Amino acid sequence: MKGVLKRIMYLPLDGLLHLLALMPWWGLYVVSDFIYLLVYRIVGYRRKVVRRNLAESFPDKGKAELTRIEQDFYHFFADYFVETIKLLHVSDDEMRRHMVFHNVDIIDKYVDEGRAIMVYAAHYCNWEWLQSVTLWSRHYHDEKVVFGNVYRPLKNEWFDGLFLKIRNRFNTVCHAKKSVFRDLLKLRRDGKLPVTGFMSDQHPSVNESDHVVRFLNHDTAIITGSEILARKLGYVVMYFEPHRIRRGYYECYIRLITDDINSWPQYAISDEYARRLEAQICDDPAAWLWTHNRWKNKVTMSTTAKE
Repeated sequence: MKGVLKRIMYLPLDGLLHLLALMPWWGLYVVSDFIYLLVYRIVGYRRKVVRRNLAESFPDKGKAELTRIEQDFYHFFADYFVETIKLLHVSDDEMRRHMVFHNVDIIDKYVDEGRAIMVYAAHYCNWEWLQSVTLWSRHYHDEKVVFGNVYRPLKNEWFDGLFLKIRNRFNTVCHAKKSVFRDLLKLRRDGKLPVTGFMSDQHPSVNESDHVVRFLNHDTAIITGSEILARKLGYVVMYFEPHRIRRGYYECYIRLITDDINSWPQYAISDEYARRLEAQICDDPAAWLWTHNRWKNKVTMSTTAKE
């Protein structure tokens, strides 16, 4: 009964979001401009966190430049919201025009060889659009290949269901973080080949990692579970390198990190991921998720215990 009442309660919001998704692109960005004014100018959503993160990450930048990046970030953040909702009704052809992937043949090559793949990604550019890589692969409709991503379930059940619907949009499977290892083992037993994306740029859960890197002028604890899992399963490791072309248009290069992960020293893959992501953020700072309180738990390089 409670579930029915919740669904009824969210019906107006559900209808509003579907109407938003049906709007033409120019209309979406009119809505985005309004959201920017509301979230940044009026509400000031997490503005202190964003301001602190930017100032600490780029101490050599002047106040005017930091303010410009801050404003550009909130514009991008509003765009991210409407672009994500657009996934409820966007066509495959529209998606291919707005999100272009390069080097997809590298995924297809290793799948043809029977190799499973782990792809590092980040909360950079529109990360929800990265799932549309399936539209560019020869294995899009191959039942033996399972494209997927790892996510943390949201506390609100209705919003969790909404985002699962969005993230399953292009024949992809969502693996809850707590069950991803079991899910991938089951796929192996079933004779499936997974191509799985891991978002590994936010702060680890407590006691999840003691590996610390220097990242954006901070000693930063980094998620290492992705690398540990890839080592255990012998996965090919790749990196999604997205770029903003202009408003509503992105491209993503698929980069190979290694097809022999166990030849790399422990945590070297995690270090390489951090290095590549930092270079992208420095190139276009406004396209990263600065509202996240990334450095709330202070660590130092000396806390790196594992060798």
